[in-house]
Amino acid sequence: MGAAPWIVSDDLWERIEPLLPRRERRFRYPGRKPVPDRQVLCGILFVLFNDVQWEHLPQELGFGSGMTCWRRLRDWNEAGVWEELHEVLLAELNAAARLDWSRAVVDSPHQGHKRGLQTGPSPVDRGRAGSKHHLITDGHGTPLAVILTGGNRNDITQLMPLLDAIPPVRGRVGHPRRRPDALFADRGYDHDIYRDQVRARRIVPAIARRNTRHGSGLGTYRWVVERTFAWLHGFRRLRIRWERRADMHEAFLKLACCLITYRQLGSLCY
Repeated sequence: MGAAPWIVSDDLWERIEPLLPRRERRFRYPGRKPVPDRQVLCGILFVLFNDVQWEHLPQELGFGSGMTCWRRLRDWNEAGVWEELHEVLLAELNAAARLDWSRAVVDSPHQGHKRGLQTGPSPVDRGRAGSKHHLITDGHGTPLAVILTGGNRNDITQLMPLLDAIPPVRGRVGHPRRRPDALFADRGYDHDIYRDQVRARRIVPAIARRNTRHGSGLGTYRWVVERTFAWLHGFRRLRIRWERRADMHEAFLKLACCLITYRQLGSLCY
């Protein structure tokens, strides 16, 4: 049997450890020795995979307390660790020619919640409050950027922010790349003003139009983002939003995107 999914492999830890902020050591009143970062990260992944409450994190597994894990996740998110890790992983994929820049695909299904900021009544789910995960992937379904908003935000309002959120991806000779050749989207993104804005960035818009028959053929390319959402929601913590704080839910979301990108390297299997 393979290792539990929340166990951080040596290969992944080698990429994450250099990015973690260093804590100053107290010499006069050192207090209790802090739980090692790697064990805390395992605890965070345990919550991400199993959707347990922080206070119910199994102490016998050596993760430290739930509050310790919560604080480290907060601090690492504020330090931009997950954004840096994502850029590192994308650069590795790019160097191996495993990013498909010929097209990018966007989507943003509604995601349920219980409480918190960055939520709002969904116009497509009987007004129930919730959040939206706005995602853009490459042609293989590798996450390029993700944004969290309230469920009442129209999909199209996040189209340009998603394009802006794609980090500069290194790994090849020349300038870092941030722009796909084409952008695929469903009817929720149908608006000529945004098509013009996409074209202004030298990206070809392939956006389905409303009031037209299905069978345009865009689904041949768009299915990859739907598969990536299935991978994202395979992390049980992302299915229902429990965090009151938007930044904590976003931290889980970005960490999950990093794990999916890491899996694309072939180091782990689904």
